Amino acid sequence: MKINILLPYKEKFDKNKASSVSITVKNNLIYSKYLDQIRVFGQKVENPLFKDNFTGFNHSILSFKSKNKYLAHEMLKKINKDIDKEQLIEIHNRPYLIDQITQTSCFPVSLFFHNDPQTMKGSKSVKDREKILQKCTAIFCVSEFIKDKFSEGISENLQKVHILYNGVERKLKSFPTKKKEILFVGRLVPEKGVDLYVDVIQNIAKKFPDWTFDMIGSYRLGDNKEIGSFANQVIRKFLKIGNQAKFHGFQNQRFVEKKMESASIIIIPSIWQEPFGLVAAEAMSYGICIIASKVGGIPEIIKDNGILIENINKKNLQNNLLRVIQNVKLREEYQIKAWSNFNLTSRSSSNKLDLIRKTLIEMCF
Repeated sequence: MKINILLPYKEKFDKNKASSVSITVKNNLIYSKYLDQIRVFGQKVENPLFKDNFTGFNHSILSFKSKNKYLAHEMLKKINKDIDKEQLIEIHNRPYLIDQITQTSCFPVSLFFHNDPQTMKGSKSVKDREKILQKCTAIFCVSEFIKDKFSEGISENLQKVHILYNGVERKLKSFPTKKKEILFVGRLVPEKGVDLYVDVIQNIAKKFPDWTFDMIGSYRLGDNKEIGSFANQVIRKFLKIGNQAKFHGFQNQRFVEKKMESASIIIIPSIWQEPFGLVAAEAMSYGICIIASKVGGIPEIIKDNGILIENINKKNLQNNLLRVIQNVKLREEYQIKAWSNFNLTSRSSSNKLDLIRKTLIEMCF
């Protein structure tokens, strides 16, 4: 029996360049009882995670297919040559590939949604999503919010739809020592609200000279080439704050983890409907006081273990940040709540996924 995982082509399943989907797949692999039977397919990278399980392809300039369709085509060629007749296929975040894959292979297909299905090619309409339910054996959604978006307007086959929260691997055994550091981690795009973070820090930095303010991220995941005026303007404005402002660009997961270990406060000021919010789950695992937008799937993660701001803007973000900077007791209460109530572990996510896989294998073969 084999389980074949197809990543979006833009994902880099790489030790130094992995972003949220790759990190989630990697975290699930760590604890999966099916590890020896899993193959991950994606864009060719230099330092693949789980090297023995990974097959990478470079998009051929001679191919008339899109990068994702080319990747699916190459995966299917490999699968269909395999003598093993018991195989599962798991597609991440590319619903429009379902037709191509189900027409070319007879193996059961599962689809994982990491974003709002109603905004994605191949799942925007009710008819699209009903068709997916007919062709797939299972649908996985990273939050209740995403499940509701997928299910809207549909009344049949909803037993196939599962919530699978992204799991995070807690690296620390005890609560870490915190420094006077405030952190933003994310892409430098308007929907992440990074400009709100920079505006607030610009207003308050001089009042708190013993605090430092970090910004980790870039315009495009896994790439420090800043494209477009927004990202460049945000970076320039942030650096003008002075020595207290530390801009790190895109960094690998280990660097982010070290910053989370020492940070006292993290700001997650998204202005769009975040599907899940991996940064929020990671922050809880490191016991950080979280200030975040009350949007999308974020409230499902944080609950009452951090500060959730409805209709976030510069004023209410600044007011809440000042509260926890100036009130040590309140800040520490949120840190301990985040640390103590963290339960979105990689092990629990992997175990749940394996149980559903087991059911699919028994049902289909």
